[in-house]
Amino acid sequence: MKQHPLAEVFGFPIDNMGRTAQDHRKNRLCPFGNVVPRCTKDKADDPLGVCSIYDGGRTAITCPIRFNEDGLITNDAASFFFGPGTRWETLTEVRLKDRYGKSAGNIDIVVVAYDERGRVTDFGAIEKQGVYISGNVRNPFSHYMEDPIHRKDMDWRGQPGYPGPDYLSSSRKRLAPQLIFKGGILRAWNKKIAVVLDKGFFGTLPKLDEVDQSEADVAWLVYDLEPDADQGRLRLRRQESVFTKFEEALSRITVSEVGDVDDFVSHLQAKIDRKLADE
Repeated sequence: MKQHPLAEVFGFPIDNMGRTAQDHRKNRLCPFGNVVPRCTKDKADDPLGVCSIYDGGRTAITCPIRFNEDGLITNDAASFFFGPGTRWETLTEVRLKDRYGKSAGNIDIVVVAYDERGRVTDFGAIEKQGVYISGNVRNPFSHYMEDPIHRKDMDWRGQPGYPGPDYLSSSRKRLAPQLIFKGGILRAWNKKIAVVLDKGFFGTLPKLDEVDQSEADVAWLVYDLEPDADQGRLRLRRQESVFTKFEEALSRITVSEVGDVDDFVSHLQAKIDRKLADE
């Protein structure tokens, strides 16, 4: 557990006191291409500008917008979706509907290929998966924002609800449903999906059966934040690309590893013993 739980606030490390970093904190700005210049996370008038938090010795990306840095993910995804030399453009927050016209949710980014006349020839979908936070991140954020210069080294250990990444909820409540509903439609259309997530999150998933890129339906694009001492920033860098088939990957993620039934029976026995002893 780090003494300070926050890694980046409004796009900059919490100990960066340069003019640009201070301007972003003062004006609640997002440097990663939000739909508006200001951060809108949680509340538009009082945004929770935490881009990433510490997870032991590494960072965990908690805001999906954080992945937008320098267009890296769209370039990486396009190289999976299309062949070399393809013209492409991006569209964000595109509504996806099922055959009955009901919404299956929005696709974070659709990468659209087009010909010399501007006609759509193909497309692929990018799903960005930030990490849910357990505990309370608003309290340390608000405390830090009151006096960033003097609280960049604040010790938040021992405070109630010390925040940390909740990888299990991130996969079961967010990632799996996204793949089931949106991914199922895209797969039926024979369209490829790129799932963007950070290294810590990917490391908690079950081991996926990899295939050659040419055979894959899904690319798992795994990133991490690396320090850039010259700029006083954390930079998004791709760590690996893992290629899988859609159905096999979905099965691995949504089906729990089976435990020993005898352990469960022992647990039931202990609960029954306590209940009968109280009667």
